[in-house]
Amino acid sequence: MHCLVMTNTDVELGSKVRLAVKQHGKEEEYEGAYIESPDKSFILIKIKNGYNIGFDKKDVLKLDVLEKPKQNEKEEEIAQDKKLPGIALIVTGGTIASKVDYKTGAVSPNPEISALLKNVPGLEKIARINAIEVPFLELSGNLGPEHWKKIAKKTQELLNKPENKGVVILHGTDTLHYTSAALSFMLKDLGKPVVLTYSQRSVDRGSTDAFLNLKCAFHVALSNMAEVMIVGHATTDDNYCYAILGSKVRKMHSSRRDTFKAINSEPLAKIYENGNIEKISECKKRNENEKTKLENDFEEKVAIIKAYPGASPEILEYYIKKGYKGIVIEGTGFGHVAVEGKNSWLPAVKEACKKMVVCMTTQCIFGRVDSKVYAYGRLLEKAGVLYSNMTSEACYVKIGCMLAQEKDLEKVKHLMQESIAHEFSDRIIE
Repeated sequence: MHCLVMTNTDVELGSKVRLAVKQHGKEEEYEGAYIESPDKSFILIKIKNGYNIGFDKKDVLKLDVLEKPKQNEKEEEIAQDKKLPGIALIVTGGTIASKVDYKTGAVSPNPEISALLKNVPGLEKIARINAIEVPFLELSGNLGPEHWKKIAKKTQELLNKPENKGVVILHGTDTLHYTSAALSFMLKDLGKPVVLTYSQRSVDRGSTDAFLNLKCAFHVALSNMAEVMIVGHATTDDNYCYAILGSKVRKMHSSRRDTFKAINSEPLAKIYENGNIEKISECKKRNENEKTKLENDFEEKVAIIKAYPGASPEILEYYIKKGYKGIVIEGTGFGHVAVEGKNSWLPAVKEACKKMVVCMTTQCIFGRVDSKVYAYGRLLEKAGVLYSNMTSEACYVKIGCMLAQEKDLEKVKHLMQESIAHEFSDRIIE
């Protein structure tokens, strides 16, 4: 390959470069994409595995430009087989719909969705994409109830079109389990699959999980499972994915590809790249005659509070004063907060239960809440706290949805004890 030898100031961002660097008395070579460095005395490149590495300019012996960035390259249209069953795609952002920004070396939402699909060989052989909807492009840490409402409304519209066998939603991982819980409560009478998928590593990286996750998500969207599900890597290898109920799932690791796990339940199925699906748990079956209904109102004056040693009851008192209508307390152990001593929460809890829905979950990932094991729980339950064997995220979303649908506080408390979206744990791991 012909190399152009240039000075650092001449290099265009995004160029493929080779550096000869002297480190610890030895000369080594590195290749990667040239990115902007905030420290002008350093050179930054993004290497093949997706990581950014920097070198002091004093240590760089030579910089060769191997390839300049392609300018205004037009993306090819994806050839689709009209004989394949159709699905709809909703893109909200996140790493799975991102590209590299060579100015920062980070990834940012990529509105060029055709580029993403073109880069996943074989995806076009699974299903025909009837529609690509982009209600917004945001990293998931920016999302909230207003975004959930938009996703739910768009999903309902697409599900009720007969040409769509299912809906696949591309979403960032950080708050994906909140969105999946929200859709589980907002979409009623599902007759087709709703599949949320993600990637922990962007498509520019050799270790990306986007390829397998997307293919498996497409297979599930055509399957017989009529549920809201998260589909993603089951292990750190590229062997198969899990489909997990949207109301019983949690992000468990900041960067692992198998970050999402079923909480106090089993996954619904294993999904392989070739389309084989192995059922693990029972779920609602496809019924294309059913029309999906929408109830996407949400009461935003709901919060999650984490109990911890020395936590002051003033925390709860703040929410009472601010007129909040629902609280999820992530208690210790079986679902506890201090009920004696200077930091007793009991008086504040009693006051809160008169004015709002107060639910207890556990900050433990696995296991149950139980008001009957210790005196703490009995006192809190007597004060009006509802003990809820579901994830804190699902409980928070459920309270917001129920308060928006029903104004009578006692009726809301009753609804919180009814299973609406498979949210209660039916397999407590001891």
